[in-house]
Amino acid sequence: MDLTLLIFLLVYVVMGLGKLPGLRVDRTGAAVVGALAMIVVGSISAKGAWMAIDYRTVGLLFGLMVVSASFSVSGFYGWAARRVALLPLRPAQLVAVLVAVGAGLSAVLTKDVVAVAMVPLLVSLTLARKLNPTPFLLAFCFAVNTGSTATLIGSPQNMITGQTLGISFNDFVLATGVPAVLSLPIVWAMIVFMYRGKWQLANAGQAADPARAPAVPALDRLETYKSVLVALAVMAAFVFSGWPHELVALAAASVLLISRRISSHDVLGHVDGNLLLLIAGLFVVNAAMAATGLPQQLLGSLEHLGMNLNDPLTLYGVGAVLSNLVGNNPAVMLLVPYLDTAVHVDATAAALVLGTGFSSNLVIFGSLAGIITVEQSALFGVKISFGEFFRAGGWITLLTMLMAALWVLFLGLAT
Repeated sequence: MDLTLLIFLLVYVVMGLGKLPGLRVDRTGAAVVGALAMIVVGSISAKGAWMAIDYRTVGLLFGLMVVSASFSVSGFYGWAARRVALLPLRPAQLVAVLVAVGAGLSAVLTKDVVAVAMVPLLVSLTLARKLNPTPFLLAFCFAVNTGSTATLIGSPQNMITGQTLGISFNDFVLATGVPAVLSLPIVWAMIVFMYRGKWQLANAGQAADPARAPAVPALDRLETYKSVLVALAVMAAFVFSGWPHELVALAAASVLLISRRISSHDVLGHVDGNLLLLIAGLFVVNAAMAATGLPQQLLGSLEHLGMNLNDPLTLYGVGAVLSNLVGNNPAVMLLVPYLDTAVHVDATAAALVLGTGFSSNLVIFGSLAGIITVEQSALFGVKISFGEFFRAGGWITLLTMLMAALWVLFLGLAT
């Protein structure tokens, strides 16, 4: 048990810090090494490790990554970024459009893939217009994080929550859609208020460096139409059928990987294999830890102290704190095995998804979208400091969290 606990703690230290101090081991590496170590020391058998990996979640995530990747290789994201960033609008109006586009795309095409594809383009295009990129990038990032909570397919943590709790696509939208939509005016208003009079570049001579601009494929209309049709078919299957989500997503991926115009290698190159490995590794690490009985004992002790994870508001708060310590996906994966799926499932799903999703805007490392935004911006010489991110994200997190807490309370009372 001592070795199991030590491995578990080391893995989650890396989840929080981003790497193992003194070594070049990132989050994915830690999850994989931790899973293998659990097998080697006998904390879990090889068969038990395979059984611990939820193939439904991994299959759903992989399939939807392929669907989203097809929009990247077809040139859709590049086309959308250009169309939005070059609109002849005032800065406040452009922020509103970016918030709406970021939230909408992330809700149906998985937020992290959307951020990876569009952030570099938005940096380049705003610099080309002599605009200060920071408010536009932050607005897009914050909207991606909150807007993605609207659907089961908006983020990996949503998929893990939905698959584990057995909640349907429609019920998921009913549980989280309203606060996701209500968060968007808050994001817009706070960004516009905080950056009033700061829309232009401080250095008027600064502009985008063409050599740094990302290579963007030209819009392939035929492949884009194909991707749109497949994505709509996936949504229709989720909404109107009872087919397993993972089978729908994998079938869609199969269709999109067969093409005479775009190589399957190019499409798969946009699939985040590291994230898939991280999730698979954490399934094994968490299962090995659960087998010790320690988590159950801890939860029992906390319940005696009045902290019950199956109380929606308690889960909401714990999820919010934990996600900023170890990350969204690890936080959800830590919590879901110990939730009661027999009572107020809608409120439970809303509490976990909104708590981990809305709190993502507090600090840069609170979400992968935040990390992507800051790191990609830095490649263009646009520095978004921890303090600047926190000044805007802190207020947005506070206001959206308060609003969502009322919604979670309402759902808890209504069920």
